[in-house]
Amino acid sequence: MPSTVGSPQFTAAGAERAGGPGALAGRTVSRVGFGAMQLRRLDHAAAVALLRTAVELGIDHVDTAQFYGAGSVNEAIGAALGAADDVLVASKVGAEPAAGPIPLRLAQRPEQLRAGVEDNLRSLGRETIPLVNLRRAGHGPGLRAEGDQVVDLDDQLAVLIELRDAGKIGSLGLSSVGADELRRALPAGIACVQNAYSLVSRDDEDVLQLCRAEGIAWVPYFPLGGEFAGLPKVADEPAVLAAAHALGVSPAQVGLAWLLHHAPNTLLIPGTADPEHLRANAAAGAVVLDEATLAALDAVPSRSGDIEHD
Repeated sequence: MPSTVGSPQFTAAGAERAGGPGALAGRTVSRVGFGAMQLRRLDHAAAVALLRTAVELGIDHVDTAQFYGAGSVNEAIGAALGAADDVLVASKVGAEPAAGPIPLRLAQRPEQLRAGVEDNLRSLGRETIPLVNLRRAGHGPGLRAEGDQVVDLDDQLAVLIELRDAGKIGSLGLSSVGADELRRALPAGIACVQNAYSLVSRDDEDVLQLCRAEGIAWVPYFPLGGEFAGLPKVADEPAVLAAAHALGVSPAQVGLAWLLHHAPNTLLIPGTADPEHLRANAAAGAVVLDEATLAALDAVPSRSGDIEHD
């Protein structure tokens, strides 16, 4: 069973969509997208070049945030991707850049969300952000809200709906939410959910299945586990290593392919600053996992982990 679905479809750049076509925010995008966080490690020219490579590989879904590199990542995206590329750029609010070992702090208050949208618009050089995800702070790995950062979901959604009505946001998504929060938010019209989820960390299977039932895209972050202490790594699993050896692909490609096979509403946003890793991630969408391999991977136990930031 291949990970692509339907007949081949192509991006505006003329390349076949990486991973095949998927649905997000009312349009068709590549099921393998690109998470831009690691671009903060590159200078501007190198970041622009990597984004152009992504487009050439058939990637037309890029995930970013103003707090990635204090706006430098957004500036690279604005410089690299024009209207003719027809790339869906998704950003997020709910945090802002900060100095220190954790490069962000929470920004959950409605006025901070509004400012976050405006900052994203400026750094991206756009009048509208096609998709904005609200990063919550009470579920999954990451910082926890305290004091005035504890804000009711309805108050947060109200300001984002206002910005959507004003044309500054195209669609709304949620990040780091549980099933109950998602149910509360459904009347607002939710295009996607971004939660930490991988082959080895499947605590939010109920959220994924709710998304599937409601026609909402599932866009997992940390799709291969994580480099941070406390998160298990997909590439360490014996079943993943065995599948990679048998198929002649990398363990990371097996982990990404499993996610695409596991649920048809899954869209991937693996991040990298390396062109070869980017090519390998795009190619993961063509990895075929037979029933026996899928069964072995499905049997890998899920393990929880806690980290301090994403």
